[in-house]
Amino acid sequence: MNKYLNIALPKGRLGEKIYDTFEKAGYGCPSIRENSRKLIFESEETGVRYFWVKPSDVAIYVERGAADIGVAGKDILLEYEPDVYELLDLKEGVCRMAVAGKKDFRDDTGKTLRVATKFTNITEKYYLGKGRDIDVIKLNGSIELAPVLGLSDVIVDIVETGTTLRENDLAVIEEIVPISARLIANKANYKFKSDETDALVRALGKIVGERT
Repeated sequence: MNKYLNIALPKGRLGEKIYDTFEKAGYGCPSIRENSRKLIFESEETGVRYFWVKPSDVAIYVERGAADIGVAGKDILLEYEPDVYELLDLKEGVCRMAVAGKKDFRDDTGKTLRVATKFTNITEKYYLGKGRDIDVIKLNGSIELAPVLGLSDVIVDIVETGTTLRENDLAVIEEIVPISARLIANKANYKFKSDETDALVRALGKIVGERT
């Protein structure tokens, strides 16, 4: 088996914060700090190999075994339902999945509710649980425009500070679920690398616990 613990990190600011946590936990890799276009970084000393991938792809790398473990947002895990173990809430990238609409919106339950979102699975499950008849409008960006222009009645999206909503005269109507970065593991690889993985989880858990 590969001697390294292969770790998929999400590219961007969140991934850099997550790497800081790994480093504090004793799993640093000095070459990752170098200014280069490399995507893979190894540290023989700590036994880890990191690679940067698009945030929405982390779960795919882990599920298919190219990575032993990775860090993915709870929104990705709920939307795509990858067959992975969820090991730890890293308490980074904290936000919420919510229903939002115009401030004066009142739901007319006699009509089909038009919902714009890029999170179709989360949306359908949420409204199915409420027994509400909906028409899902799949969008890939600028979700906030949909109710403003009359394309939808409400939206389902990630809300962090709520600034974008307020600037477009929208407000949170209902909160669906809290979102944050989660440590995930490939199920098959975990069997072979459980000792190394569990040691990492304990070390990360200690750092996360000190921070909260």
